[in-house]
Amino acid sequence: MKSALPVDGGELPSTTTVRPPRTRLLTAGRPLAHALLRGWYDLEIHGTDKVPTSGPVVMAANHVGWLDGPLLAICSPRPVHALTKEEMFSGTMGTLLRRAGQIPLDRFHVDVTAIRTAVRALKEQHVVGVFPEGARGPGDMSSPRAGAGYLALVTGAPMVPVSFLGTRMPGGADGSVPPRGSRIAMTFGEPVRFERRPWPRTQQQVDAAAQIVTAAILQTIRVAEQTTGMTLPGPLGPKREKKRA
Repeated sequence: MKSALPVDGGELPSTTTVRPPRTRLLTAGRPLAHALLRGWYDLEIHGTDKVPTSGPVVMAANHVGWLDGPLLAICSPRPVHALTKEEMFSGTMGTLLRRAGQIPLDRFHVDVTAIRTAVRALKEQHVVGVFPEGARGPGDMSSPRAGAGYLALVTGAPMVPVSFLGTRMPGGADGSVPPRGSRIAMTFGEPVRFERRPWPRTQQQVDAAAQIVTAAILQTIRVAEQTTGMTLPGPLGPKREKKRA
């Protein structure tokens, strides 16, 4: 399991040079956005009692479809500042994401600014969301990264695994969303607590934490499938070609 994180044994990078994620729009807009999502989809949310009601939390979820991020931020018991691919932060969508407190992430390089921002959010007792797979796909955790485990390990924040089912139809392309009325299930698993290791940290410790995170998400997916009778959608379908004018 490859890690693209600074694990050279030093302390956490300073967070004084980054601004904390915004919280006002995310908090104020959640009730209406939640109601709209429930009105559009047959949305089930399981295991909300497993989410700590206060203090820092790292949420780690499988990544099936485009809706996973909005659902995590809006419909979890607490507002979530999700690490979101930086390609999304352009135009009107980018403005909305920033104002809603989402954290841009360079998925292909060590993004110290994103790490610092996430750590600062956790220091300020917020919830940070991570999709360890790094991209949408089957959602089976076949190629996870170490970000969620790293954040939990170095901050001591509990990690809550999350499962998404139904956010993409079988054979659906990347970026597709299920039709209105589709059944969607978001399930929270048992929290995992790591002993905080601010220094020294080793690559082996971070990799071990990442493996624990992966196992917890897979267990949550299994519980969700048993509870709902739903299954993962399988591989992404082919990309749709844009029509030429």
